[in-house]
Amino acid sequence: MKLKLDENGHVVVSDGKPVYINDEGKEIAFDVAGTVATISRLNGEAKSHRERAETAEGALKAFEGIQDPKAALQALETIKNLDAKKLVDAGEVDKVRSEAIKAIEEKYAPIVQERDSLQAALVNEKVGGSFLRSPFITEKMAIPADMVQARFGDAFKLEGDQVVAYDKQGNKLFSRSNPGEVAGFDEALEILIDSYPYKDHILKGSNASGSGAKGGQGSGNSQTSISRAQFEALPPAKQMEQIKGGVTITD
Repeated sequence: MKLKLDENGHVVVSDGKPVYINDEGKEIAFDVAGTVATISRLNGEAKSHRERAETAEGALKAFEGIQDPKAALQALETIKNLDAKKLVDAGEVDKVRSEAIKAIEEKYAPIVQERDSLQAALVNEKVGGSFLRSPFITEKMAIPADMVQARFGDAFKLEGDQVVAYDKQGNKLFSRSNPGEVAGFDEALEILIDSYPYKDHILKGSNASGSGAKGGQGSGNSQTSISRAQFEALPPAKQMEQIKGGVTITD
C-alpha cells in the first residue's frame, strides 16, 4: 500500500488517520495507534494462550486415547462392581464390558444428538441471519440474500459468538482498515466478492462486460436482461445459470 498525497504533496488524513491506497485502488484510513495497541494485545493473548495450552497438554497426557471421559468413568465403575468370581473366562469379561459401554452410549446418544441439532440451529441463525440483515447485500448486490448465501455461505463459520470468514486456502480474513482484527461480516463478504470471477453479474450497477463474463448463448436459456421479480421466481440452479450467462438484472 502507498500513502495518499494531496496536490501539495501532503499526506491526506481522515479522522486523524493517514489514508493509504491499496493495490486494488481502494482508500483505507490506517489507525496507527489502534494497530499498535492491537498488536500488543494480540502478543499478550498469544503468550497467555500458549501457556494455557502447555498446561492443558500436560494434564491431558494421562487421558490419551479416552474419547468420552464421562462414559469411561461410568464404564469403569460398572466393571468394578461386577462379581469377578462369576466372570472366570476372559470372553465373558469382554462381553459384559462391551454391553456396559453400549448401554452408556445409547443412554447419552439422544443428548448428543440434541446438542448437535441446537448447535446447527445456532450456526444457521448467526450465519444465515448475517446474510439476511446485511446492508452490503441490500445496497450493493443485484441478487437476493439467499442466493448470496448459497454461493458464499460456506466461507463463514461461527466461532464463539462471532461470524468469521475464510478464503479458499483456509486463511481467516482480516480487516483491511483495522489490521490485526478479524473482518466484520460485510467487509469479509466484500473481500470474497472482489475475488469472485462473476462479480460484475451479481453487483448492482455492473454489466456483463467484465473479465469473468461469458456469452449469453451458452445454455440457450440465458437472457440479456431480466427483471428482479423474474429472476427471483427462478429456481436456484436457473438463477446461477443466468448469472454465469451474463444476464443483467433490472429493478
